[in-house]
Amino acid sequence: MAREKISQKLLEILACPVCKQGVELKGDELVCAGCGRRYPIVDGIPHMLPDKLR
Repeated sequence: MAREKISQKLLEILACPVCKQGVELKGDELVCAGCGRRYPIVDGIPHMLPDKLR
């Protein structure tokens, strides 16, 4: 379901706000390939605030 809402083009440009590495779509969240942080996708919008800003 989440794959339909996040385009491949968007996934290619998104990066983890903490370590600046790329992210991968896993289920209904984005997972950083570098540090492993997880960011939820809510209503098709990635919520990628660093931990201290949540």
